[in-house]
Amino acid sequence: MIAIIDYGMGNLRSVSKAFEAVGHQAVVTRDPRAIANAGHVVLPGVGAFGDCMANLERYGLIAPILAAIQSGKPFLGICLGLQLLFTESEEFGTHKGLGLIPGRVRKFSLDLALKVPHMGWNEIQVVRSAPPLAGIVPGSYCYFVHSYYVEPADPTVIATTTDYGKPFVSAVWKDNVVACQFHPEKSQAVGLQLIKNFGAWT
Repeated sequence: MIAIIDYGMGNLRSVSKAFEAVGHQAVVTRDPRAIANAGHVVLPGVGAFGDCMANLERYGLIAPILAAIQSGKPFLGICLGLQLLFTESEEFGTHKGLGLIPGRVRKFSLDLALKVPHMGWNEIQVVRSAPPLAGIVPGSYCYFVHSYYVEPADPTVIATTTDYGKPFVSAVWKDNVVACQFHPEKSQAVGLQLIKNFGAWT
């Protein structure tokens, strides 16, 4: 069973439907017992960093997330779910994240010709082929909607990069954790391949 963490924000149903589409059973939950019993855990996210961290705390989800990752089970962060794994974010002030991956979340500072948020289809370049990226070729297009990007302190965790005015980190891989800035549930065949791979990852 795949547990999709419900903290009151995010596109939970579309993520759940994507797992169902590739034959994986998933449940949307904020029950710590369901998260602990799941074989895989997904942290999706849409919204402001500070609000999401506040909701994780409000619903008592921080400890179950940390326990799931520390247990070694496969963990997937999506969009804001990637950013929340980092030390802190500069979105609307400075906010502490989960601190699982050292680094900061920064706002795009780009040429005026490039719009923020970065929205739409863009290429990913595979730097390190994490197991959920198996079969995804460099230059594949994925769907993005974000104004902030992650800046890891350790470059060895970078799994993919994407260019938007300048290269930025679009996915990371550290041990049993893979997280992506793009939305695999909105990225058609490429995204479904990642979701299928993740569900089969052990």
